[in-house]
Amino acid sequence: MHALEQLAHRAGRELEEAPALEILRWAASTFGRRFCVTSSMEDTVVVHLASRVQKGVDVVFLDTGYHFPETIGTRDAVEAVMDVNVITLTPRQTVAEQDAQYGPRLHDRDPDLCCRLRKVHPLEAGLEHYDAWVTGLRRDDSPTRANTPVVGWDEKRQKVKISPIARWTQDDVDDYVAEHGVLTNPLLMDGYTSVGCAPCTRRVLEGEDTRAGRWAGQAKTECGLHE
Repeated sequence: MHALEQLAHRAGRELEEAPALEILRWAASTFGRRFCVTSSMEDTVVVHLASRVQKGVDVVFLDTGYHFPETIGTRDAVEAVMDVNVITLTPRQTVAEQDAQYGPRLHDRDPDLCCRLRKVHPLEAGLEHYDAWVTGLRRDDSPTRANTPVVGWDEKRQKVKISPIARWTQDDVDDYVAEHGVLTNPLLMDGYTSVGCAPCTRRVLEGEDTRAGRWAGQAKTECGLHE
């Protein structure tokens, strides 16, 4: 078993009940600059938490070319007001180049391929120089995330995957945002409960699951980054 994998499994057991800041302090002391935070800029809770334990921490953002202006604005605001190093990753092809090769609106015809090209592949390249990456996954996001470990092993990328707020509820997130004045995407105040690429995201109706607005009408529930 890979030494990092052993480390991940042990830390996952030992830190299961630990506060988010303690989990991130462990990450900072264990990996130093060899870990980064990934953020979709839906909210910036994990970015804010990480900035409290490691000044200038790398924050990786995927600019798919399909983001809402509000999402790009949130990224720019984070860069301006937080003590972090925002790194923007982009796909190998522009949207126009992808359209030329695969045809327009690939996201409608083959959303899995579109996500691979514009999210999964760029992230894999961007994480190459890190041993660990931090996510904002929570167990209450969806049934597919219910068993998310606070520290686990990313078999696909051979890296430690850290989800310090995995045990948090939406109320915990809301309380933290209110207490610390954390930046959030303005779309969260406009009927969106999960924010992805504009063509594949809609407002959520009353009574729907929080991720119902993502790839609505399709069986797809994940972009592939966390599968």
